Amino acid sequence: MNEAVFRDALQQKRAELLGGSGGRPLQYQMEHNSGRQGDLADQADGTNEVHIQLRLKQTDAKILVAIDEALVRLDKGTYGICRDCGEPIAPARLAAIPWTRVCITCKEKQNA
Repeated sequence: MNEAVFRDALQQKRAELLGGSGGRPLQYQMEHNSGRQGDLADQADGTNEVHIQLRLKQTDAKILVAIDEALVRLDKGTYGICRDCGEPIAPARLAAIPWTRVCITCKEKQNA
């Protein structure tokens, strides 16, 4: 795969994360979840949903930062090089996670 393919994939994912909220904003959900609607189980379910949405937004924000960093690496010519060991990242890994910073070997070491 060439750089243009990776750049397109990164920009597409970035646009997806920035544009796709799929519902009301999190602030609205939090403000309107505090009412005493439904029984305790319904209220707990609503609270859990807000917490899940918050975690998803935090994850999306981390991915956006990683995407922006990957786009900078593309511009600098360092894209596809592992941050930790300096070796090339396998094309299959880049195809699966184009914003990754590390090769699979270094990622496994981090998780160990």
